[in-house]
Amino acid sequence: MVEDVTVEVEVEFTTKFRYETYKGVDLELMSGIDLSCNKLVGNIPPEIGDLSDIRALNLSHNYLNGQIPPSFSNLRKIESLDLSYNNLTGMIPPQMIELSSLSNFNVAHNNLSGRTPERKGEFATFEESSYEGNPLLCGEPLKKNNCTNSSKASPTMQTSPDGMDMDMDTFVVSFIASYITVLLGLVVVFYINPYWRRVWFYLIDVCITSTYSFVTDNIHKMLSFSY
Repeated sequence: MVEDVTVEVEVEFTTKFRYETYKGVDLELMSGIDLSCNKLVGNIPPEIGDLSDIRALNLSHNYLNGQIPPSFSNLRKIESLDLSYNNLTGMIPPQMIELSSLSNFNVAHNNLSGRTPERKGEFATFEESSYEGNPLLCGEPLKKNNCTNSSKASPTMQTSPDGMDMDMDTFVVSFIASYITVLLGLVVVFYINPYWRRVWFYLIDVCITSTYSFVTDNIHKMLSFSY
C-alpha cells in the first residue's frame, strides 16, 4: 500500500500592495506574475491578456512604455493589477470596467492621458491614489475631474526636437501675451519720455525711406533688364 505523501509548498508574492507568503499543498488558487523592480523596458505584451486564470499581476517600478493592452479586459479572475511607476502612455482601456474580481488597481505615476474609466463595478471603489502622477489624466476620482480642456489640448501636443512635449495652444497664448506686453511697454515709454518717442519715429522714418528706395531701385532695374 502506497502512502499518500503531501508536500506543502511555500511561496512569497507581492500582491494587493502587500508582501505576503502563501503556503499550502495546492497553489492553484493563487496564481500570479510578479515582475516588479526588474528594469524591464518596451511594451507590455498583449498576450498577457490571454492568461485568464491569473489572480495577480505586478509590473510596477519598471521602464515599460506604450499603451495598456486592451486584452487586459480578458483577465476575468484578476484581483490585483499594479502597473504603477512606468512610462505607460495613452488611455486606460474603458472595457477594463468589466473586471468584476479586481479589488486593487494601480496605474499611478505614468504618462497616461484621457478620462479615467467609468465609475462602475469595482472601479467605483478605487481612490485617487490609483491614478495620481498622470498629469494628462482626468476624471473621477482625481481632483482634475473636468476633461473638457484636457481633451481639447491633447491633439495639439507635439514633440519638439529635443524630445520635450510642447502644447501648441499654450505656446500661441504665451506668444500673444508677450507681444502685447512688449507693445504696451513701448507705448508707455514713448508717452512718458519724449526723447525716445522722437528716436522711435526717426527709426520708423529711416526704415520706410530705406524700404521705399530699395523697392523703387529694384523695380527700375527689373524694368530696364526686361527691355
